[in-house]
Amino acid sequence: MATSDFVLGGLASVGATFFTNPIEVIKTRIQLQGELAARGTYVEPYKGIVQAFVTVAKNDGMLGLQKGLAPALCFQFIINSFRLSIYSTAVEKRWMHNKQGEISYGLGLMWGAIGGVVGSYCSSPFFLIKTQLQSQAAKQIAVGFQHEHSSMSDALRQIWQKNGIVGLWRGSVAALPRAAVGSGAQIATFGKTKSLLQEYDLVTQPSCNSFCAGLIAGSIMSVAITPPDVITTRLYNQGVDAQGRGLLYKGWLDCFLKIFKAEGVYGMYKGFWANYLRIAPHSTLVLLFFDELIAVREKYDLHY
Repeated sequence: MATSDFVLGGLASVGATFFTNPIEVIKTRIQLQGELAARGTYVEPYKGIVQAFVTVAKNDGMLGLQKGLAPALCFQFIINSFRLSIYSTAVEKRWMHNKQGEISYGLGLMWGAIGGVVGSYCSSPFFLIKTQLQSQAAKQIAVGFQHEHSSMSDALRQIWQKNGIVGLWRGSVAALPRAAVGSGAQIATFGKTKSLLQEYDLVTQPSCNSFCAGLIAGSIMSVAITPPDVITTRLYNQGVDAQGRGLLYKGWLDCFLKIFKAEGVYGMYKGFWANYLRIAPHSTLVLLFFDELIAVREKYDLHY
């Protein structure tokens, strides 16, 4: 895997995260409200995306919409460095092509999932802290367990002191299905869609081709990733006892069963539209930025 692709993948995601972090804050809050409660039996401080934006801005201030930005940037840089560099390497080495020389959707799923799993595990501490910081809110609109972190560095220090390195990687294994499903769907759809748009002369201009393929890939990804994303958010945000064990959930399967039993299918798709509005543009921007940065690098290489 090329070192430059690793760095470019990370930079592409950092650029996109500045724009999409506010909707990530909204998505996290919606996924946590009414935790393990039947629909209609709890107060909903967040009743819709627009109303949620206004509610957060009113109670937490405008900066409240950028809560968890620092760990979000670290998380996105690490996970996408691995995901996109593995994807780029797989394309260049033709590991994603079938015997006819065409990009295979199945192989794209496999390589996308591999990249997602590797990146997700390595970046897990930052996803953990991002989730806990994003859930922090004024008392009147607080949902989920409220962790007392003042910053990313404070969160790292507190978790390390209480539970050591195990605490920093708590929930990392449970997050792997989310990464595998989401990354696999996104990478496979992006590569295949780019190829089809060019093959049928629908969108051939490079930047437009990347933009359209990224938008379609993000749409597919949002449908696939929402249920495991809800589970991951709940696992990462739950409080822990003195031994570092979760207060509500024992693990991925236990979390899934409890959500499904208490909240039904609706619970598994909480925050879907917020997730869609975050993932679709984020995916589009990340993949577009990545392709543009690759093009700049190749142009530079040709001149020098």
